[in-house]
Amino acid sequence: MEGRVMITDWKDIPIELLMQILALTDDQTVILASGVCRGWRDAVCLGLTRLSLSWCTKNMNSLVLSLAPKFTRLQTLILRQDHKPQLEDSAVESIANFCHDLQVLDLSKSFKLSDRSLYALAHGCPNLTKLNISGCSAFSDIALEYLAGFCRKLEVLNLCGCVRTASDRALQAIGRYCSQLQSLNLGWCEDVRDVGVMSLAYGCPELRTVDLCGCVQISDDSVIALANRCPHLQSLDLYYCKNITDRAMYSLAQGLVKNKPAAMWESQKATNDEEGLRTLNISQCTALTPSAVQAVCDSFPALHTCSGRHSLIISGCLNLTSVHCACAVQAHRTANAFPHSAH
Repeated sequence: MEGRVMITDWKDIPIELLMQILALTDDQTVILASGVCRGWRDAVCLGLTRLSLSWCTKNMNSLVLSLAPKFTRLQTLILRQDHKPQLEDSAVESIANFCHDLQVLDLSKSFKLSDRSLYALAHGCPNLTKLNISGCSAFSDIALEYLAGFCRKLEVLNLCGCVRTASDRALQAIGRYCSQLQSLNLGWCEDVRDVGVMSLAYGCPELRTVDLCGCVQISDDSVIALANRCPHLQSLDLYYCKNITDRAMYSLAQGLVKNKPAAMWESQKATNDEEGLRTLNISQCTALTPSAVQAVCDSFPALHTCSGRHSLIISGCLNLTSVHCACAVQAHRTANAFPHSAH
């Protein structure tokens, strides 16, 4: 029929249609399709912006080395390794050499990687906004400091378990260069001290989520700095931070409210439940008293102790069982007012 194009071979399929077809498939199929013919390969190379290879349980390093030169438009690459670590520096260097538009990179549990990988990413992927290197225990703080100087658009950084990497020196560099940072996970980085956290608080005012669980050396000074300098803070994890006292709690209760811009506070008063702290984990912080924690709970309506909505987490603090959120108190009052309503 007139006006219609007859498709008799794979090469006749318009590249736009191929890209739509590939959008409906999984990552393994996409990789296989890239080897079918030139048309499929071009469609994959032009259209693929997100790729996850977490499913690859063997030969991941070789696969990355072969794919990186083809998939140059990648913006998101997930290389999390839940099985035997395979990824080596050569693969990350290839990514840095070819994938300059990369914004999101997950290298978690890549135990074989060394500082070479961070140096390569610093030069080749300056547009990174999210980087997960949790569990990458071989990286040094010097390499992370170097990366921070080049990747200044970072918004999310996961350093959980990177004891050797997350030193005060590295955190000071992050505070100096990464002013757009919104989320930072320092879980179980035991060498982190107040000077590092305070540098973050002063240099990264956009911080919304901070995980300091197991950072046993920090004190109230870290929490006070976050409360006073990070007005958008919504989630704070202080699990097992035994040096935290009531002083930190009262600072949270007062500082985050006091430092919120007046215009923002007024304009969003109606949705106050979404403002301020929404999650606080103070489990095993045994030095805290009920009055101080209740002050925090009273200041932020989004913190809940009631059943099914636990966002104020106090496990292991037996002396804090009297702390309750507003809705839990209301539920208790209602139950007492109508004790026989169920009959």
